Amino acid sequence: MTSPLGELDFAEVGERLRRARDAAGITQADAAEAIGVVRPTLSAIEKGQRRVRLSELQKLALLYGTSVNALVRTEAVHVDLAPRFRKLHDSEDADTAEAVQLLSDLARAEVELENLLGIERVRNYPPERPIARGDVREQAENDANELRQRLGLGLAPIADIVTLLEFDMGVRVYVRRLKGKISGLFAYDETLGACILLNANHPKDRRTQTAAHECGHLVSTRRQPEVLHLGEVENSREERYANAFGPALLAPARAVLQKFQEVVAGSPVLSRRHVIVLAHYFNISREALVRRLEDLKLVKPGRWDWFVDQGGISDEQERQVLGDLVSPDAAKAEASRPTTLRLALLAAEAYRQELMSEGQLSKLLRLDRSELRAMFADLELEGSDADGIPILPD
Repeated sequence: MTSPLGELDFAEVGERLRRARDAAGITQADAAEAIGVVRPTLSAIEKGQRRVRLSELQKLALLYGTSVNALVRTEAVHVDLAPRFRKLHDSEDADTAEAVQLLSDLARAEVELENLLGIERVRNYPPERPIARGDVREQAENDANELRQRLGLGLAPIADIVTLLEFDMGVRVYVRRLKGKISGLFAYDETLGACILLNANHPKDRRTQTAAHECGHLVSTRRQPEVLHLGEVENSREERYANAFGPALLAPARAVLQKFQEVVAGSPVLSRRHVIVLAHYFNISREALVRRLEDLKLVKPGRWDWFVDQGGISDEQERQVLGDLVSPDAAKAEASRPTTLRLALLAAEAYRQELMSEGQLSKLLRLDRSELRAMFADLELEGSDADGIPILPD
């Protein structure tokens, strides 16, 4: 982790320190003694002739009754995603407006903390592929396969698409509880980068499909924001592209064909057990799996509707087939937090380094102080479990 002083102008920091000292009514001699240097050294710091060390900055901030953040912070991140979404004809409802504001707040706070801590989020976005004339679904299939090769996935299933988007591609992904039938939101901003918000009230496999769908918008139309609603009907080429891109990314055609032949093993019918095993392998919903088989003409059209007419495929049947392979949804518990785990860790580190005060963090994260303290307590900010462990190098 780099120092927050790394990109700052020495003279600017020195001038801020001088003004803070004057405002506090403290002499250069007293300030110098407080940080263990001689007065000429402090004078050199204030003139920008000598770089202030982080430990010295922390002591001076405490002495002057201010925060390190106030001394080194550049302009806060001022980005509002709402105007982008207002262009959408169906985004004026209260639930959508609330979700848009949540996405904007989470992304803005994360960027501001990253900037303060000197963390650079590496973006590994694929090149944009504007939707061309012709078969939009074929283009989506080709683009999804290209992205899989770019990420080194080959034909392997994607174990956790949120991790893939966040760590391999540098996309900001948040899983929170959203009202209404909102499945997910996507927005792109030059400052924030690509941002996705997924509805934690939906099952994990549904969220996975939504994330893959929004990834399609990142590839094809990243400068157009999108709100995806549950059961939304395709009404544009962009939506047909994203709806085709998602399944192709999660379940590439060749892999589906290979695994289908392996699991079905010559059976004349597609059984519930077959569907459950294949859906589990590709980490997608049972419906999405059957729809994918239909699209690839591995089963007759209308097969999923037939299952529905016959009572569907239940979660209990899945548990009977998979047993202990059915894992709990960890993101559900994470979504109940007032903020994301990564944001909480960034905030805790900023507070530990005295770069931001409790009040500043409360305002940034839209939490009251009791919620912030509870969040820090959950992270064991005092470090009781960390005693004796090796210290990471600077």
